[in-house]
Amino acid sequence: MTDLWRMSAVEIARNVRSRKVSAREVIESALARLADVNPAINAVVQELPREALAAADAVDEQIARSGDAGPLAGVPVTVKVNTDQVGYATTNGLRIQKDLMAEHDSPVVSNFRDSGAVIIGRTNTPAFSLRWFTRNSVHGHTLNPRNPGITPGGSSGGAAAATVAGIGAIGHGTDIGGSIRYPAYACGIHGLRPTLGRIPAVNLSAPDRHIGGQLMAVSGPLARSMTDLRAGFQALAGEDLRDPWWVPVPAELPAQPKRAALTISPEGLKVDRAVQTALRAAAQQLEDAGWEVDEVDCPGFREAAKLQAMLWLAEFRRTGAVAVDQEDDPDATFVYRQMVRLCPEPGLNDLLDSLQRRASLIRAWQLFLQRYPLLICPVSGELPFPDLLDIQSPESFDRVIEAQLTQVGLPLMGLPGLSVATGLTEGNVPVGVQLVAGRYREDTLLAAGEIIEAANPMPGPIDPAGG
Repeated sequence: MTDLWRMSAVEIARNVRSRKVSAREVIESALARLADVNPAINAVVQELPREALAAADAVDEQIARSGDAGPLAGVPVTVKVNTDQVGYATTNGLRIQKDLMAEHDSPVVSNFRDSGAVIIGRTNTPAFSLRWFTRNSVHGHTLNPRNPGITPGGSSGGAAAATVAGIGAIGHGTDIGGSIRYPAYACGIHGLRPTLGRIPAVNLSAPDRHIGGQLMAVSGPLARSMTDLRAGFQALAGEDLRDPWWVPVPAELPAQPKRAALTISPEGLKVDRAVQTALRAAAQQLEDAGWEVDEVDCPGFREAAKLQAMLWLAEFRRTGAVAVDQEDDPDATFVYRQMVRLCPEPGLNDLLDSLQRRASLIRAWQLFLQRYPLLICPVSGELPFPDLLDIQSPESFDRVIEAQLTQVGLPLMGLPGLSVATGLTEGNVPVGVQLVAGRYREDTLLAAGEIIEAANPMPGPIDPAGG
């Protein structure tokens, strides 16, 4: 077999388990692809060839002994550089953390290893994982392989760029305000933000998060196909009690009614015509597959987005503001100042009120998702932004924040969201839709995503544009 790096994760695992190909051959092919295309996009900032080949050999040895090495046997994957992996620095895109060496694997890394996956590299993120763009002063600038003039997204921009370029079949990302869903959208692949507690994740190299991060930050997979996304999700969701929020919920729950809500413009969000077209097309594709779809207003995102920012910034103001000064990264400094401008510092009662209000918002969403088990809504109000738009001016930053309403609002409720790629617009700019479901209903998201994917096949893996 040639070009093994082109194969899907599910195909690789099946062929490795049946011994049609060895895990070492797969990983050698993946490492060669990494060497060929990564210089053009800077998606992987720490390459792990020696460790990856040793892990591949271990997979082959395990198969020779027992015939099985896990559901992702031999599958090349990447891990975001803000996540603990023994022997490597958890830089989070920061010079001040370039020597913060992990002594324990995060549950994300452990679950990948336990599934038989092979980690071939660590992917880039903006400083502090703070933006929907990916550039920092320690690892440099990640470019979008489809179009270097648009953002690859952030903060998991390296993961999305690597995955669409064929550097690994599954990428690991994190999401507290859209950092999985938006990079998937910008790069034209699929990304799953799971329910809070679904995928265990913790970095023991740092203190535990404050309450905002605990309630809203999750890890999840990015992939070129829904089949691979499902496989990555199931592997990453394995038990690990180091994360006190992890919940042992089956991957598949009783079937829900095939009833969806379509909301084109939540709370007056200005939505690009191409995005509107993609949303209506996705709704029609579900209807053609037997779903009932109603165009209705969904519960609000704006108040949730405001409270998300308050809770997240309350933590960052306390633990990150000094680090912003120490790091002295121009992008991060500008972005942090704009966020502080838009979100005044809360007092104790403001924080207590926000947590109280969160319960009411969750209730409204749960009741809505009981009536409509699926919501179809924008990933962003705009097509993927011109790269580095957010730091051009305060006005540009405000434009970005407004377009990202659904990205910021959803995490407050701990609900799962799926970014589904649906096509390319003029200039090789991706477009897609976001699906939202009730807590622990990733199965509903993936089932609907598979229908939309089948009607909108995306080219990939791709060679970097101009590369």
